[in-house]
Amino acid sequence: MTYFFSKMKSPVGELTLVAGDHSLIAVLWEADLHGRVRLPTLEAAGTHPILLATEAQLREYFCGNRKVFRLPIEFHGSDFQIKVWRALQTIPYGTTRKYSELASLIGSPKAFRAVGHANGRNPISIVVPCHRVIGTNGKLTGFGGGIKAKAFLLNLESQSHWLDHPEQASL
Repeated sequence: MTYFFSKMKSPVGELTLVAGDHSLIAVLWEADLHGRVRLPTLEAAGTHPILLATEAQLREYFCGNRKVFRLPIEFHGSDFQIKVWRALQTIPYGTTRKYSELASLIGSPKAFRAVGHANGRNPISIVVPCHRVIGTNGKLTGFGGGIKAKAFLLNLESQSHWLDHPEQASL
């Protein structure tokens, strides 16, 4: 299968949007770690309907006008990863969950570290809201887009003041 990509500028940096024929496959960060999301060779396709819809919905989200994404998505990962990524989709806009809460939600309460690892491999950033998962102590923890991006997204959604309290962020 051929995957197509386009790039968009956003308040959290340049994002690379990746789609198959009929679904969104990935939203990648400008400084994404090599190999975090494994994809075949990509073909540029700025007029792909899924990519255009994704960009439009992300723009609405960044303007504060979209709380739920309505895009066909397709996950590629292990059964456990997919279970975690589906659970991420249940976290409401403007709220957060701890890794331990997410582990309990998927029926594996002791697997919070594995949940954290799967969360870090989420290929569809922002649309599948891995940024809504925080550390057990309530602090912001590692994030593919960086802690500042995570703080920005949480602030956008909740109007809390993560950005005004850098002591809440930890690596």
